[in-house]
Amino acid sequence: MRTRRLLLVLASAVLLSGCQSGVAPVEPPASTQSSVGPATVVSRDVVDERTDRLTIDSPAIGGVRSVWVMRPAAWKKGSNGWRALYMLHGCCAGGAWDWLKTGEVERMTADLDAVIIVPEGGSMGWYTDWRDGPAWETFHMTELPALIEPMYGVGGRRAIVGYSMGGFGALGYAARHPGMFEAAASLSGALDIRNDVQGFSVFLRSHGVDSEDVWGDPSGWAADNPADQVTRLKGLRLYVSSGNGDAGPLDARTDVGSDSEAAIMRQNATFAEAAEKAGLAITKDFYGDGTHTWPYWIRSLQHALPILLPRD
Repeated sequence: MRTRRLLLVLASAVLLSGCQSGVAPVEPPASTQSSVGPATVVSRDVVDERTDRLTIDSPAIGGVRSVWVMRPAAWKKGSNGWRALYMLHGCCAGGAWDWLKTGEVERMTADLDAVIIVPEGGSMGWYTDWRDGPAWETFHMTELPALIEPMYGVGGRRAIVGYSMGGFGALGYAARHPGMFEAAASLSGALDIRNDVQGFSVFLRSHGVDSEDVWGDPSGWAADNPADQVTRLKGLRLYVSSGNGDAGPLDARTDVGSDSEAAIMRQNATFAEAAEKAGLAITKDFYGDGTHTWPYWIRSLQHALPILLPRD
């Protein structure tokens, strides 16, 4: 058992090692999915005075998924012109509800004039239209805005944020959908999936996913890779945060480090260097000691919100 645990740790570390991409931006491919009809709301349940849980029947996904929507405090039925903040979750366990259960989103957004949209993205969905499987990007970027934004009076202003896998998704979506977002933030996001294709493929297989089903042949991964798509983020306000993997001030134990966060820090540094060379407006929050855990993502979200949703 100890050997097996060691192999898994090594696979995760290899997955997130920080080699530079060094490839010019590649045109993202058109979706290979074809929608058989519009997405529909199956049910709408009131969670609390601000929050609804919508069950969406999605042709892109081929089934039903949950989306949580938090209304601004001043929201009234029929009001419109609200900004939207899309929030993307991480991989492997939990899901969208983790943002509300653990991420202190209700507290931090209570006085903001924005509709908060928190969709399910699959435990290993990776925020793209799979080459062989569900079309997560179509679900998030086409079906949901057309369905949900009119329901809650969202205008034309949007921002997006995600942690871990969701950070990869937030910057990837912003790059592949120019003009849709004003700002994007990644909290400990995997921003260079091409840093080690073999290691990343091993990591996905350990969770029952074939990487080629997700992104196709590795020669085409640059189209989904934020580090290769920085020039498509020009004009956006960007925030990128990460720790170095060592136990820090928000960790309960001082002897627990995080190999994955250390490797993500190297990826983030590579992304930030490429963004700065491209002349992008980027706020870096490389805070030193800190692990791949919620206390740091909560703190980073607090720092990112004024960039994502500045007070007009």
